[in-house]
Amino acid sequence: MHRVNIHDLPEFDMAQYLKSDADIVEYLNQVIEEGDAGELAASLGHIAKAYGMTEIAKASGIKRESLYKALSPNSYPRFDTIQKVCKALGIKLTAVTA
Repeated sequence: MHRVNIHDLPEFDMAQYLKSDADIVEYLNQVIEEGDAGELAASLGHIAKAYGMTEIAKASGIKRESLYKALSPNSYPRFDTIQKVCKALGIKLTAVTA
């Protein structure tokens, strides 16, 4: 029996799977449905990475290093940061009745 060391496995990169607007919308809807604010920040980070973090940093007016920090897993960025990133990504968050 061949054993695999977990450290030998490639790191999962969600950004590789976000190839279309439909992929991005579905991903965000699932994250929002879960209701974890830290995961929302991380998901926006994955989407920004898929688009190109440098371009999103420029478009949002947030320094690239600050953007990485704000959109890292388990971070809780300010709402204005979320708004700036969403605008730069061309994403509009909307509310509906539950």
